[in-house]
Amino acid sequence: MTGTQRRGRRIMMTRGELDTFLAEQRTCRVATAGGDGAPHVGALWFVWDGAALWLYSLIRSKRWAQLREDPRIAVVVDDGHEYGELRGAELAGRAECVGEAPRTGEQYAGLDAPERMFARKYFGTTVMPHDGRHAWLRLRPETVVSWDFGKMPEFPHVPDIPG
Repeated sequence: MTGTQRRGRRIMMTRGELDTFLAEQRTCRVATAGGDGAPHVGALWFVWDGAALWLYSLIRSKRWAQLREDPRIAVVVDDGHEYGELRGAELAGRAECVGEAPRTGEQYAGLDAPERMFARKYFGTTVMPHDGRHAWLRLRPETVVSWDFGKMPEFPHVPDIPG
């Protein structure tokens, strides 16, 4: 990760906190842009291996089509309900397809670890199910911005907004 977080340093997560946070969370939101610049945001399951975010995406999706045109991607993972509980991370860079597309389960050494992690996290097993409709995207973040509002000694009171 080459990007440096300039703003919000006092609430940014340490490397260990970020690794733990990303390992615990289940859903991220993935943003892509088409050739015309039209954005698309969708939710996906993911795993974090400490260096890359692995996304298992449908290959017949708007996301996949847009990434073929433009591999730039931004991903947000966040959590919290009350203001002082808000925490999250935004990871940005370029997505790359790893392994065959669609993934049918052929031996591919680079996918052993992410598939074990994904199968354990989402299916409670060590064997990755393959449906022939998904493939792996890897994001090695160029920039990471994180926040944990629980680190603020006193956070401002946010008034209730009348509905």
